[in-house]
Amino acid sequence: MELKDKLISSFMAFENRVDIDHPVHDIRTEAIKVFEEKGFPSKKDELWKYTSLNTLLKNNYSVFPKDEPGLEFKDVKKYFIHDIDSYKIVFIDGIYSSHLSQTSHEGLDACLMSSALNKPKYRTVIEKYFNKIAKKDDSLTSLNTAFSREGAFIHIPKGKVVEKPIQIIHFATGNEASLMLQPRSLVIVEENAQVQIIERHQSTTENAVFTNSVTEIFVHERAIADYYKIQNDKQSASLIDNTYIAQEKNSHASVHTFSIGGKLTRNNLQFLHKGEYINSTLKGITIIEGKQHVDHSTLVHHSEPNCESHQDYKGIYADKSTGVFNGRIIVEKEAQKTNGFQQSNNILIDDKATINAKPQLEIFADDVKCSHGCTIGQLDDEALFYLQTRGIPEKEARALLMYAFANNVLESVKIPEVKIRINKLIAMKLGVNIGFDL
Repeated sequence: MELKDKLISSFMAFENRVDIDHPVHDIRTEAIKVFEEKGFPSKKDELWKYTSLNTLLKNNYSVFPKDEPGLEFKDVKKYFIHDIDSYKIVFIDGIYSSHLSQTSHEGLDACLMSSALNKPKYRTVIEKYFNKIAKKDDSLTSLNTAFSREGAFIHIPKGKVVEKPIQIIHFATGNEASLMLQPRSLVIVEENAQVQIIERHQSTTENAVFTNSVTEIFVHERAIADYYKIQNDKQSASLIDNTYIAQEKNSHASVHTFSIGGKLTRNNLQFLHKGEYINSTLKGITIIEGKQHVDHSTLVHHSEPNCESHQDYKGIYADKSTGVFNGRIIVEKEAQKTNGFQQSNNILIDDKATINAKPQLEIFADDVKCSHGCTIGQLDDEALFYLQTRGIPEKEARALLMYAFANNVLESVKIPEVKIRINKLIAMKLGVNIGFDL
């Protein structure tokens, strides 16, 4: 049985596990109809022109994971940013792990999506926000919506500045020969509130994992939301990450994406502007090798005047790896005084590495400052020679140049411990030990 057919037939069994009288029931039912009509995206779709899911869909994924297997903190400690105090929302094979988590309802809600969906006190919030900005005609988003049950629910009330970050970590243990996970998260940052969130998907074995994730983030007036995605999974894991962000007047939202591990990673990131004087930041670093594939598909929709957006993505590709950057900025007629910046810079280490870049501007206003650009090249031989003449071995010299190449993305990271962690991951990926922090 093909995966599409298996998922459609499994939907009824899933519905029997949840409350069919819940308001979300109708949303799930409509969503599975969209997925049944559209199926999985293919390279015939313009937005998926350079990314094929065919190899992923051949696996016979388990849709419903077994009971939570045992994982001790000592076994997974290295995957946490453990040198900072933080809230933690942890899932093991899609199931909430209470002994690894530290949630809160004191002054904020950092808890479970299943609780928010099922408890009457959250019903008004769910009806107001759930599935309101997620793209309803997107097949993979609809598939996630149809099976939406568990994930992180974060609600920061008006005026609350969250003093410590929130870590969301999804572990896959290999308890199944191959597993499909569909986490669904909802983040609401009320007026004048601030929050920092770190997200990670991590396998602990080499068994195949296919994660189809959806996150909706609402950033209200004068609120600040910083989101960090650490993507350093094993070569047997693939991730489709769909993140939708709606911003209101004077808000600032940023997403930093660090794509280093994994077999296939696709990041669909969409920002929607719903007020003036909004600032949106999208930055990413990709360092991959072998036959790894990373695809960044971004959209910033400017529909109000006096707003800014900054996109800056750096990619380093070795061996037969493939990178994709499909960045899009839309400036509506009403969005005068928009400042939109978009840049994709890439280095190909080997001749068989590939980058497909498609920066796009769609401008319908006449008083704007918008730019886009893309560069593809190799390391500067003269700079490499200069470093070697100063006694730096070639391998370390190459790493230094790559660090310098990625530095302007790292310098905007606001959590020092995250910057240090990414620094170490890059050094490990490049196979060097560099004794300084960027």
